[in-house]
Amino acid sequence: MEFFMELNSKINSLVWGPYMLVLIVGTGIYLTARTNFISIAKLGYVLKNTLFKMFDRKVAGEGEITPFQAVATALAATIGTGNIAGVATAIAIGGPGAVFWMWISALFGMATKFGEVVLAIQYREKTPDGRFVGGPMYYIEKGLGMKWLAMIFAFFGAVAAFGIGNMVQGNSVAAAMEASFNIPTWLSGIVIAAAAAAVILGGLKRIATVTEKLVPFMAAFYIIGAIVILVIKAADIPAAFALIFSHAFSPTAAVGGFAGSTVMMAARFGVARGVFSNEAGLGSAPIAHAAATTDNPVRQGLWGIFEVFMDTLVVCSMTALSIIVTGVWQTGETGAALTTSAFNAGLPGPGGIIVAIGVLLFAFSTILSWSYYGERCAEYLLGSKVNMIYRVLWIPFIVIGSIGGLTVIWDIADTLNGLMAIPNLIGLLGLSGLVIKLTKDFFAKKEA
Repeated sequence: MEFFMELNSKINSLVWGPYMLVLIVGTGIYLTARTNFISIAKLGYVLKNTLFKMFDRKVAGEGEITPFQAVATALAATIGTGNIAGVATAIAIGGPGAVFWMWISALFGMATKFGEVVLAIQYREKTPDGRFVGGPMYYIEKGLGMKWLAMIFAFFGAVAAFGIGNMVQGNSVAAAMEASFNIPTWLSGIVIAAAAAAVILGGLKRIATVTEKLVPFMAAFYIIGAIVILVIKAADIPAAFALIFSHAFSPTAAVGGFAGSTVMMAARFGVARGVFSNEAGLGSAPIAHAAATTDNPVRQGLWGIFEVFMDTLVVCSMTALSIIVTGVWQTGETGAALTTSAFNAGLPGPGGIIVAIGVLLFAFSTILSWSYYGERCAEYLLGSKVNMIYRVLWIPFIVIGSIGGLTVIWDIADTLNGLMAIPNLIGLLGLSGLVIKLTKDFFAKKEA
């Protein structure tokens, strides 16, 4: 067992190392340039057709769920514990400068997510029972003719889901509930598993119905808490931005409990946490978007841009600024504990409770969405007969994760989660010409 753990650790360091991050960000830069900087030049148009049409149910085209239900399902997965713990870890290791590199990864990640969603709609299939299925496994097989690579992606996705989307989330909730309210971890696990079962066993439409209500609420709940802190600490915001920009390009000296950081560390951990949070390039979110009702792949692709914008540039930034303006980044704490310290410092009393409830809602929503991602990957490999089996298997692993069990599987799943990006990026780069063509055609019609 020790041999396998060491082997997995070495593979993991490669998978989540600088080469993979350069590949992911490089793909984003390439797609951003090829789409004429769509995520920047067309941001106003994107927000007008996403944020301001969020609850519009009169949508042209075919699909299983509304465009917002699709993005809510995807956001339910991406707005997770990474927004609370991941951002804090990046700052704890890389210093304030890590936030700048997180923003950079998001800026180019918007084009990556856009391309993934466009291809997911373009190559999706309608099943005999009327469902719409799609994602990297479908555009890799149908677009590139590489079924073997599509099957590799699906295998990674079906297994990795049990780690990042299940046990890790259950553990985060249980730890937060125990720390804040002294609730036993096993009890939290059982309650979360029961609540998740009530939603997951009903399939995508029930998941989408829950996430479209849960995601706006949980995001607003957490963001409002952070905004209150920033209003109270308004005088410190200019200094916080100065720290972020100055330490993005110069080392951060050791101070208090902070051990100090190099520019390379700031860049690596900022980009890594940004990618881990918004999942641009991993190929997970397109699986949800593939079921959206739309009349054009590019129209749904705009929601992919919005997704990264909301996850990283809004929610992650709220966490980062709260940590920096309160000064707790110098304490030496990391992860969710650092974010909790920031909220307690900014809002003594309710601050820690806001973070605990945020962890609960963020993790629960992630559990719902990743169950769908994993199920679709399993269905691609084994057929629709596996769907209910996968859902039933999903539930007990939440409890196992909550009590800290099977950490070996977590580590392996983390590696497989990173490996999902490789076949997905091959598909995305290989079909980038089609993404460019569809994008040009869409905006040519709009301007005609």
